[in-house]
Amino acid sequence: MSSKQPRKPNKPSKQPQKGVNFNQIPGKTAGFWVLIMLVVFLVYSTISSSHQAVHELTQNVFLEQVALGNIRSVTKTTLDINGELNEKTTLIVKDGTEQVVDRFYTRLWSDEPGLSQLIMDSNPGVVLTGERTKTNWWAHFLMYYLPFLLILLLWLFFLRQMQGGGNEAFSFGKSKAKMFNMDEPEITFEDVAGCDEAKYELQEIIDFLRSPQKFQRLGGRIPKGALLVGAPGTGKTLLGRAVAGEAGVPFFSMSGSDFVEMFVGVGASRVRDLFDQGKKHAPCIIFIDEIDAVGRHRGAGLGGGHDEREQTLNQLLVEMDGFESNEGVILVAATNRPDVLDPALLRPGRFDRQIVVDMPDMVGREAILKVHMKKVRLHEEVSAKTIAKGTPGMAGADLENLVNEAALLAARKDHDSVTMVDFEDAKEKVMLGPERRSRVFTEKVKKETAYHEAGHAVVAFRCIESDPVHKVTIIPRGQALGLTFTLPKEDQYTQDEQMLLDRICVALGGRVAEEIFLGKIGSGAYSDIRSVTSIARSMVTRLGMSKKMGPISYEEGGGQVFLGRDFGRQPTTSQKTLEDIDTEIYRIVDEQLDRARKILKEDRELVELLTAALLERETVDAEEFEMLMKGEELPTPELEIDHSTGNDDADADDTNSDASVEGRGDDDGDKEANPSTEDNPESPDDPDKSSPRGGN
Repeated sequence: MSSKQPRKPNKPSKQPQKGVNFNQIPGKTAGFWVLIMLVVFLVYSTISSSHQAVHELTQNVFLEQVALGNIRSVTKTTLDINGELNEKTTLIVKDGTEQVVDRFYTRLWSDEPGLSQLIMDSNPGVVLTGERTKTNWWAHFLMYYLPFLLILLLWLFFLRQMQGGGNEAFSFGKSKAKMFNMDEPEITFEDVAGCDEAKYELQEIIDFLRSPQKFQRLGGRIPKGALLVGAPGTGKTLLGRAVAGEAGVPFFSMSGSDFVEMFVGVGASRVRDLFDQGKKHAPCIIFIDEIDAVGRHRGAGLGGGHDEREQTLNQLLVEMDGFESNEGVILVAATNRPDVLDPALLRPGRFDRQIVVDMPDMVGREAILKVHMKKVRLHEEVSAKTIAKGTPGMAGADLENLVNEAALLAARKDHDSVTMVDFEDAKEKVMLGPERRSRVFTEKVKKETAYHEAGHAVVAFRCIESDPVHKVTIIPRGQALGLTFTLPKEDQYTQDEQMLLDRICVALGGRVAEEIFLGKIGSGAYSDIRSVTSIARSMVTRLGMSKKMGPISYEEGGGQVFLGRDFGRQPTTSQKTLEDIDTEIYRIVDEQLDRARKILKEDRELVELLTAALLERETVDAEEFEMLMKGEELPTPELEIDHSTGNDDADADDTNSDASVEGRGDDDGDKEANPSTEDNPESPDDPDKSSPRGGN
């Protein structure tokens, strides 16, 4: 890991961050509306409480009250009469119920001219008017119209909040990019290890932003974009976060899936808004994670393209390199599927650089482990170099998970610190799967599994190009009943024909051992047969390792299938050639089957010794396996064997970039213990994409 250069002080932004204050407004606006609602509720309650109910009386009841002199005031308009009583009186109202009446209303049967005089004679001091009291329109408005207006305002307010609290009620086209605070970086390049080349390329972009004159004096221009490419878990997103911490310039982060939504034109609008923000804060860096979500090949959709996604991509292409200049805005993107990206997106002038974030080698794994080990309490005996040698094919995310699993196991065992034993347990749990000791098997099943694993191990011992055996066990792990774990002696970047043939022979050893020593063949070799077929087919169709078929590739493409591009592709191989390919695959597998049968017949004693040791101990490590292969007797264990404890010396000799596991699976024979290079016909010669090979 390269040493970190001293960072220059961060330059203050030329313009204020306009989005900061607006993010605080929704809270104030919500409080303001709540206060308004409380005031309106109090006014409404006051008016409602002061507003007395008006009861409708029949004409007879009204005339009785007139005769009794209980009328205080009357407003008469033709046949309608509104009035108040001198005192509240319990009366039978029009609906037949008894009510305490103060204000009343009645409807006359006919207009009686002498009624007004009768009221005045029987009720001294009565106020008699010929028109109604004017309505209080303000109170009427508060009672009947204000609630509906309030509901409408609340609906608009919540709609605005759901759309991000922008200045407009509908802000679908606004970018969702997050701007990071450069004053307090959370992650820097010191927290990233195992990818020094990628860090160097990104550091150059950062230096260009900090001091562009250094590069422009010779006529160079700033790169417009950098694409981080690599397998999942190699640290692409982590590098993007580290760039945010190192840049010292505004940094916008966004996911590719944030652009496209159900509304037409939203993606293109968000792209425009994102680059508009970038121009305002230039120089700056825009980071788009998983850009394949929006940058897929145009015109490759089944049944027609996705117009909205293509519009978004077109707008992105224009913003990156169109008529308008984006000086000072650098786009950094990450993806693990560069094969599906549109060619126009990858050309120079848009993504000027494609930075490969590869799987770490042994030195890189050691550096990554040291970064993650800073967070846990380690025992003094723990060696990151030893662990790195025993973890082939692991990416940065896998190594972080390994350290975390070791810490959890140490805490479960009440250890004061994390020891090498804990790391060995965690390594086997991650690479081979968890032990299933609760599963009870009969002696017959244990014997069959022991012979199967002994066949794998003895054939691996006799094959010169095979990786050394690291551990053999009949303890169930994952979906496998037993496992034979091998580790290479040194880093492997290519594999020759003999190595692949030896791998096929070792995989067939378990099936042959069942045939010779048990006299029958079980379903436990299902995964072995599948991986064997996969390797043999790759040798014939892709690697040119067949004299009959010659150095010709009979399979177009080797990556993951992209339906939009590969679905309609027509086969280019004739039927006769396909028959010849099948014949060659059968020949290779049959030859290695005979070879494995010959080895095990000659080494019957070694198979019997290893089988007996497995039935007694359940697990045989590398040192014990070497003793058995030399014909030496194993020391009697004083205590129960700790199956999860490895051998540090064996680990120290295993500098590798690949690991393999041959195993016997469950009785159903339809599941794999672990993903494998044999199970992956795409890359049998690519150690960086390999992982422990599991058998059933």
